[in-house]
Amino acid sequence: MRNFTLYLAVAVCLVASKLSAQETFEAKAHAIADKIENITKDEKAALKIELEAVNKELEAGTITKAQADEKKMKLAETHSRNIETRVAEAQVDLKELIRQKVEGKIKDAKEQMTMRFNWNRNDSVKKNRGEARTTSQFVFAAGVNNLITDKAVAHSDYRYWGSHFYEWGFTSNTRLFKNDNLLHLKYGFSVMYNNLRPTGNRLFVANGDQTNLETSAVNLHDSRFRSVYVTAPIHLEFDFTKAKTNAEGKTLFRTHESVRFGIGGYAGFRVKSKQILKFSEDGHDVTIKEKGGFNTEDFIYGVSTYLGYGETSLYVKYDLNPLFKDNAIKQNNISLGIRFDLN
Repeated sequence: MRNFTLYLAVAVCLVASKLSAQETFEAKAHAIADKIENITKDEKAALKIELEAVNKELEAGTITKAQADEKKMKLAETHSRNIETRVAEAQVDLKELIRQKVEGKIKDAKEQMTMRFNWNRNDSVKKNRGEARTTSQFVFAAGVNNLITDKAVAHSDYRYWGSHFYEWGFTSNTRLFKNDNLLHLKYGFSVMYNNLRPTGNRLFVANGDQTNLETSAVNLHDSRFRSVYVTAPIHLEFDFTKAKTNAEGKTLFRTHESVRFGIGGYAGFRVKSKQILKFSEDGHDVTIKEKGGFNTEDFIYGVSTYLGYGETSLYVKYDLNPLFKDNAIKQNNISLGIRFDLN
């Protein structure tokens, strides 16, 4: 699922001991991606075993079908929470890694090898090798999040910097034409976390089929509403990385090395919604987590685009359907942030 750049064997022998002590940005990022993937696999495998045990109890007649269904539901919820908690920890690691990269505290593979030995030797090999027609990437994006009301974000009921989004997933990138590197089809799956923080000491309250912002009876330290979605994004990508010709005259194609522009959309379903409230009561810090539908749409679809250079892009996504399905005033989610496609 990843295409690592192969270095000259002799170069690896010369610097292996030093590189092992200082991992590259790419190596650490892919390690976190593997960790996230393994978390999902582990929890699903554990859930499967536990569900089989419940089925055996049902077959043996020690529990009723209703009891079995209840057990299965609780097990599914438990492992879903486990995935969310463990993935959140990995996301923290990834955010810290990206911060270190932006601040120049960690080097990428090319920068490390440049400091270790003559880069021209390795570059000559790279020029004689292209990528497969289909490559894969780990995608991570983060930024600010808000709702568009009456076709505008101005005078929003939600904090501009306090409301944010995260997204992670895996994509495949296929070159559409055999002998031209410009057009690519990019597709895969993503998990989106959209967070909103209301202004003015308010919280969401579901009143029948309407979900309204109401002033809290207590002084809130934090009021946050989160919706989590699993989506299938698809983009037409224009990659301006130039093709090269090796010593034998063969045309070589590579990606994510120049200006890239993608336009497309996504569709998926809501996994859950949750409101988190924090306040003080009788000298104690209190945190309340309210889970429920809050009259939000169960399905999501929208448009998205990104523009950047190399593996880093400016990213915008916009939901075409409103957040709350029956509210009198329609409000659509919009997000703006930075996106990393780790090839």
